Amino acid sequence: MTEFEEIVGARDIVVVANRLPVDRVTAPDGDSMWQPSPGGLVTAMQPVVQQLGCSWIGWAGTADEQLAPFTLDRMRLVPVPLSGIDVTEFYEGFSNGTLWPLYHDVIVPPEYHREWWDRYVAVNRRFAEAAAAEAPRGALIWVHDYQLQLVPAMLRELRPDLIIAFYLHIPFPARSLFAQLPWRRRILEGMLGADVIGFQREQDAANFRAAAERYAQAPSHGNRLYLGGDTPRTAIAQEFPISIDTATFADLAARPTVQTRAREIRAELGNPHTLLLGVDRLDYTKGIRHRLKAFAELLGEGELSPDDTVLVQVATPSRERVAAYRQLRGEVETTVGRINGDHGAIGHTPVVYLHQAFSREEMAALYLAADVAVVTALRDGMNLVAKEYVACRHDNTGVLLLSEFTGAADELSDALLVNPHDIEGLKAGVLRAAHMPEREQHRRMRALRAAVHENDVAHWAASFLRAVGSIERTDAVPADSVRGSEPPSDQMLTTGPILLPSRVSGQLRRLATAPELIVACDFDGTVAPIVRRPSDARILDRAQRALTALHDAPGAHVAVLTGRSVQGLLDTGIAADGWLLAGSHGAEVRTTGSSARQPSTPSDEETQRVTALQRRLERVFGHDHEVEVERKPFGVALHTRRVSNAEHAAEIVDAASAFAQQAGFAMRDGKQVREFSVRVSDKGQALELLRAPFPGAPVLFLGDDLTDEDAFRVLRRDDVGVKIGPGETAARMRLPDPDAAAALLARLAVFRCGIVIGD
Repeated sequence: MTEFEEIVGARDIVVVANRLPVDRVTAPDGDSMWQPSPGGLVTAMQPVVQQLGCSWIGWAGTADEQLAPFTLDRMRLVPVPLSGIDVTEFYEGFSNGTLWPLYHDVIVPPEYHREWWDRYVAVNRRFAEAAAAEAPRGALIWVHDYQLQLVPAMLRELRPDLIIAFYLHIPFPARSLFAQLPWRRRILEGMLGADVIGFQREQDAANFRAAAERYAQAPSHGNRLYLGGDTPRTAIAQEFPISIDTATFADLAARPTVQTRAREIRAELGNPHTLLLGVDRLDYTKGIRHRLKAFAELLGEGELSPDDTVLVQVATPSRERVAAYRQLRGEVETTVGRINGDHGAIGHTPVVYLHQAFSREEMAALYLAADVAVVTALRDGMNLVAKEYVACRHDNTGVLLLSEFTGAADELSDALLVNPHDIEGLKAGVLRAAHMPEREQHRRMRALRAAVHENDVAHWAASFLRAVGSIERTDAVPADSVRGSEPPSDQMLTTGPILLPSRVSGQLRRLATAPELIVACDFDGTVAPIVRRPSDARILDRAQRALTALHDAPGAHVAVLTGRSVQGLLDTGIAADGWLLAGSHGAEVRTTGSSARQPSTPSDEETQRVTALQRRLERVFGHDHEVEVERKPFGVALHTRRVSNAEHAAEIVDAASAFAQQAGFAMRDGKQVREFSVRVSDKGQALELLRAPFPGAPVLFLGDDLTDEDAFRVLRRDDVGVKIGPGETAARMRLPDPDAAAALLARLAVFRCGIVIGD
């Protein structure tokens, strides 16, 4: 069974998009045929289609053409006809003259025409009816993008048996901008017809939830929206950042023919010292004019030499019947001509402008040839060009100059991030990129490539489909609990005196909607404050209540990974019935309801060795009341928390270590403790063991100690690691103390369980 089959099960999938995933081409003999189109949506859906097959409903691209359904590869393609007036008013009008500029921060003014809106409603109804007629009972309908935002609600009315998902590939605007739209409530209600509503960025999802609360009276907890009506239900609205088929681009870049072509491109351009590359659809959101302005000023100021610097600008034709796009093309071509006229020479131009589309092979060669990829979008849902460039840079050279207003900037933080509206800042970024030392290039590109490989397009699709699968579970919060009086909103959900960083809260919203979730934490210093006598440690009441609520929630699994023995943990009074417990840094594991197999008791030989070391340490250090020798099933811990003199504490630890090393014990340092064990294990191994029965579940792990770093290092892309307290760490987030850790767990309990846990 494939990954997607495990997620989706036996459900049929029907994709609904504005366009079919094919283009009609004419063969040399004059016959026409269909071939897969190169668009981003087609690439994104390819892994799902290859494994599961699907029906795909969309327009074939030609006005006033009636086509019967046909089959290509594993897809049944169902064309939806559009008339000439449909193309003018629905596609060019409302979709790209109203919604596109509004959703892209009103870079150009949107137009609001009632006849465009009426046509948008009619065409959306046509798509919904086609999907309703095509879908088998209980199918999953996956609707895509801004052209079809009314389809989910229409489908729910026509076919309440369906599971409906919607994904918006472009940004969703801030509520203050969205408020301009005369039909804002209708659009929101249309999207809220879906069970899962996906966005590129966390901020897009937050903008949608805010608009839905204000204009569609749909209150939210975390990423869930609560909808009334005759059949109350919930919908998930959260980010699922889209990506590319990373392996395909990496393979292309590794081909000798592509590498040879990359060298030819540089030679054809005169082998410049610096080759800058811009690849965009010719669209006013892409910041092409800003890029050209910065480049022209750098040439004019002598900061870049026109003799050894070339900017290749690929501008793929786009919506050339729309007036704003025709105007943009004229402005860009005029600017390119002026730059080349001012700074070019016979046989050489500093800007090579290509108003055409290229094959994947040619694009991969361009990516390999370019020293710097320049992405200056003024607003972009994601920007896959940035990821394609990174995927092709197999030698870890090259620089990605990336607008902070792209979705890709959230993931590719090791790029050179710039504000394209700041021309001086953009110029500084270009100069830094052009002169970046190779060592820094390698460091940044390695991190960028790791990010792109971790979140490839298959990961995106799997994450989205898992969220769709989660809606078949019992709702985390009963709908009845949020009807009537005003429910607690995100702003009202208090963490007491602790204010959690917004980034942490955003990650918790995502985790709360996972079908399966593992919440794991260390004990001392994480959910229990450090005390002078380890035996006096107690879990914070708020943390105990939050973990108990999470354990009781469907699909959630709570684990404690501690250096204490399991019995020593239970002796603190923690209520851990049914939890997953890993003591002695994973050497002893107690699991409930899992298939994990791990010896939890030492052998006779191990017991004898541990007893001998314990006796020796107690004999040598037992007279010192500031030192505590703690027996564990697989070893001994020497605590020096109460030793007031740091130099004396270090001497005690060194002496004890000499005894343990002589006896063949492994050693591990913690906070004012050194542990000696007969069995080599760590919390990373323990975490991998505990998650084995739940392979698709993301993990939240909280820890404060040096020994917790082993667990942080094995976390995966969808996991969240939170370091409690100071110190170097592999965790991506940090909170100051156990009180903040308890507040975090309480917030997660609100998002997943609907239970507010105060101080």
